[in-house]
Amino acid sequence: MSSPCYPARYWHSLPDGRLQCDLCPRDCRLHEGQRGACFVRQREGDQMVLSTYGRSSGFCIDPIEKKPLNHFHPGSSVLSFGTAGCNLACKFCQNWDISKSRDMDRLMDPASPEAIASAAVQHGCKSVAFTYNDPVIFAEYAMDVADACHAAGVQTVAVTAGYMHDQPRRDFYTKIDAANVDLKAFSDDFYVQLTGSHLQPVLETLLYLKHETQVWLELTTLLIPGQNDSDEELAALSAWVLQELGPDVPLHFSAFHPDHKMRHVPSTPPATLVRARHIALNTGLHHVYTGNVHHVDGDTTFCPACQAPLIVRDWYQIKSYRLRPDGRCPDCGAPLAGRFDAAGGDFGRQRIPITIGR
Repeated sequence: MSSPCYPARYWHSLPDGRLQCDLCPRDCRLHEGQRGACFVRQREGDQMVLSTYGRSSGFCIDPIEKKPLNHFHPGSSVLSFGTAGCNLACKFCQNWDISKSRDMDRLMDPASPEAIASAAVQHGCKSVAFTYNDPVIFAEYAMDVADACHAAGVQTVAVTAGYMHDQPRRDFYTKIDAANVDLKAFSDDFYVQLTGSHLQPVLETLLYLKHETQVWLELTTLLIPGQNDSDEELAALSAWVLQELGPDVPLHFSAFHPDHKMRHVPSTPPATLVRARHIALNTGLHHVYTGNVHHVDGDTTFCPACQAPLIVRDWYQIKSYRLRPDGRCPDCGAPLAGRFDAAGGDFGRQRIPITIGR
């Protein structure tokens, strides 16, 4: 199963003899033996194969809030894993050692979809997350894992940049319960210059998820000083989310730290995240969070109607959970958008690496 010859979906033959990958908007066109920009989808003979099927860069049990998902079974644990490679080329990548890896030997943890689902059940995880690198590029593996998870009563989470063509997007998200999508900026110039991609396909993914699926959706924007943190861009991004997705889609502003090809750029000041949060809230969004900094207000879930604190967090630790069993505010009765349990989970701030057998 860990053979590099696992057949891939989403490609077609071109008149000039090349094979075109139809998974994402890069539309890589490959001669014999060539790999796509993601490095893990390659041509072998007259077919496309996925070289990372069944091979992971590691498994870890995390708090669900670390994905980040604050309105999807708060306080629960999630079994997280990724593979290697990525279909974007972000100069600021915070997981570049995994997403930019060209060394398939890094993938030391082979596991079948059934073994992953079984491990999630064994460790009491409510969900399995495809994360660390983008699950778009290992879609076949992720979809098979999702099927095994659902058969075992485990939910699935995608942490993704959302850079995907329409048909694979529809196939993929029929098997996903929640997604956190990186809306990296609200400028196509930013996407082109700093990620090697474009903004519009990401917006199309967000619109599809919100309006054509039952997937629970949250967004994350990593704020990079001098690149995507101006008042004007933050206001435009927030206004688009409000108008196109609605006020109840949670938005997370996360702090950048110098990494990969942007080590010369300083870390994001906490005040920038607070400023961004105020802009988004003043635009009309109900749930705006700050990430990678200690900021209690930015970790807390407030009632959208009466502003009572409903879920108070300290980093990933839930300190107070005041939702009614029906997911409503106990003070004013307003509903809170999300997927909630009668009581909050108590997994806390743990991070537990595990090994999974085949």
